[in-house]
Amino acid sequence: MSDESRPFRTAAVVPAAGRGVRLGPGAPKALRTLSGTPMLVHAVRAMAASRGVSLVVVVAPPDGATEVKNLLAEHALPERTDFLVVPGGESRQESVRLGLDALPPGFDAVLVHDAARPLVPVDTVDAVIEAVRDGAPAVVPALPLTDTVKQVEPSADGSPEPVVATPERARLRAVQTPQGFDHATLVRAHETVTGDVTDDASMIEQLGLTVVVVPGHEEAFKVTRPLDLVLAEAVLARRRANDGF
Repeated sequence: MSDESRPFRTAAVVPAAGRGVRLGPGAPKALRTLSGTPMLVHAVRAMAASRGVSLVVVVAPPDGATEVKNLLAEHALPERTDFLVVPGGESRQESVRLGLDALPPGFDAVLVHDAARPLVPVDTVDAVIEAVRDGAPAVVPALPLTDTVKQVEPSADGSPEPVVATPERARLRAVQTPQGFDHATLVRAHETVTGDVTDDASMIEQLGLTVVVVPGHEEAFKVTRPLDLVLAEAVLARRRANDGF
């Protein structure tokens, strides 16, 4: 089959190796439950809900791959999507690279999605895939900021921090996931960029390539603190009431 006629194939990598210390002691963040189901399962289902995603690679804690495999086996997942679990590394960047290494050949695009964003709607996932299919090397969903942002000089001793600038809010966006990439470009970024980064899109920026933004969604928020769990439960309750989710 020629490159022109074969289908565009997308895989999703879900790094879930972090401990999530801001949620307090206990299970890793991705294994905390929402409405009785682990956040990781919600996140995997969110990726698999897109008909454009044919493989989801879950990057488990280094010593927790078997536990994560058993967890996924206990919950209903779409049959049309394949799933793979691999052990992660000591950092998020290393875990994503290990997820990329596990991909079989033949994938054109890769999504990288935070397990701590369990409620991202399928329309957002599809919009990211479509932008990569249209030729963007890297795509991030993002929302305009509603709060004024101040740049400060950090204080190490807890004293009041002086403001040094007020960035123009109209030019700022709060970035979410899944972030989408041309597969070969993301692999090259992980082979080239060695410094610590906060997200994969910044690695593409360091290659000198353009990252584009598509509209994010308010329900794609990151579950980081206990109050976020309360909000996530409320979103799930609303979905069940409105859509039978």
